[in-house]
Amino acid sequence: MRLLLVEDDERIASFIMKGFKEAGFVIDHAVDGETGLSMALAVAYDAAIVDIMLPKRDGISLIEELRLQRVNTPVLILSAKHSLDDRIRGIQRGGDDYLVKPFAFFELLVRVQALIRRASGRTEAVTLTYSDLVLDMYRREVRRSGVKIELPPREFALLEFLMGNAECIISKTMILEHVWNFNFDPQTNVVDVLVCRLRNKIDKDFPTKLIHTIRGIGYALKDPSKSL
Repeated sequence: MRLLLVEDDERIASFIMKGFKEAGFVIDHAVDGETGLSMALAVAYDAAIVDIMLPKRDGISLIEELRLQRVNTPVLILSAKHSLDDRIRGIQRGGDDYLVKPFAFFELLVRVQALIRRASGRTEAVTLTYSDLVLDMYRREVRRSGVKIELPPREFALLEFLMGNAECIISKTMILEHVWNFNFDPQTNVVDVLVCRLRNKIDKDFPTKLIHTIRGIGYALKDPSKSL
């Protein structure tokens, strides 16, 4: 899952980004409202975390512009403003949740997960299943034929992306945009390296291979036995 953080406080931003990366998310960061708006309009984020007091454009006007542009990315407002009027105003202007600073990271994580769940129409913890492969997005667990497979955050994010688009061809550019940062160099071979590492864990010890290379295009998660 991919998040956008719009926060000008370097210490707070570093804290949030570290926490979400350790939880397996990809998170992009903007230090001002104008940059945050441009990024939110350019990329289909699963959720955004937006401070109110920002340089160049405040968080409320950023959210209002997103809604005017029909961008429905769920937004959690993160602010030191704690009055009831401030919280009501944030929600009325297009925010989906409001968390007051200072905060516990775990609460922020749970609230963002809940926003993503609601936006996707799911009301319970998400489990992705394909063939004998099961991925629990919120416990961060992967099992194949009941065997637990340990994956670091980047490999977990790639598998989640493949399983969420099972039997579809996923290009290398799409993987770069989903699994790495906003401005990652598209000429690198990191996608091939990451897919190779994931394939060794997901397919190597199992008779049916699920991760397939589509020459010249990208990759696909598919079970050959289903087409028989």
